[in-house]
Amino acid sequence: MSNIELLSLSGLQQEASASRWGGHVHMLTTVGSTQEEAKRLAENGAPEGTTVIAEEQTGGRGRQGRKWHSPFGKGIWMSVVLRPSLPLLSTPQLTLMAGVAVCRAIRRVSGVDVGIKWPNDLLAGDRKICGILLESSCYENELAYCIAGIGISVNLAEEDYPDFLNGVGTSLLIERGGASVDRSVLAGAVLTELDSLYAFYLEHGFSPVARLWEAMSVTLGRQVARNTPQGRMEGLATGLDDNGGLLLMDRSGQIHSVSSGEIELI
Repeated sequence: MSNIELLSLSGLQQEASASRWGGHVHMLTTVGSTQEEAKRLAENGAPEGTTVIAEEQTGGRGRQGRKWHSPFGKGIWMSVVLRPSLPLLSTPQLTLMAGVAVCRAIRRVSGVDVGIKWPNDLLAGDRKICGILLESSCYENELAYCIAGIGISVNLAEEDYPDFLNGVGTSLLIERGGASVDRSVLAGAVLTELDSLYAFYLEHGFSPVARLWEAMSVTLGRQVARNTPQGRMEGLATGLDDNGGLLLMDRSGQIHSVSSGEIELI
């Protein structure tokens, strides 16, 4: 591990100097899950913007409980506490907002032209480079807090991936032809972009954020498939509904709104 450049709190905070949140960063070496640690802090009253970032997760997870590959010193494994005064139904909008913010940060710092697959994956080509997981705690249908979990594969080489991720996952290093990215700078950029866009969303609502998401989407205009209890549904992804659901047009021209679950680009 001697050739790995460790995360630098000062480097992160310098990049996040325009953010309100740079002073609430908990930087850890190894943790089971940054998501669980951020939840614990939130339950104990941690302020909005509190961030947990680790060199390694031993129990990192993505959506639907899937394991998230989080090797030491190779990526950004972080979770951010948000405390919006919004109804629980706003959680999908927050997920898409976070996707736009992270996409902006990655493009700006790395130059890699990543795009967003609905609802919460960032892709380079058709390979996954980042996942975003929003988990919410509510009180009487109002959000008490949300935890935005962000996992970015930054400096992983092909040999760092387990067999089940070969050809599925990629990293910024791979996409940059072997050129590494300063993880501290990228983490600071993620905090800055997330803070800025989150404030914009709270002031202006979801509609302008949805337009930003659509401009960065690699989903819209493509045929997608989704497995449902009624069987496999295919359609053309045409846009977002007012809540952040994906609009699909089937072969008969009927529009369906998909609010949750996984989609496959076909």
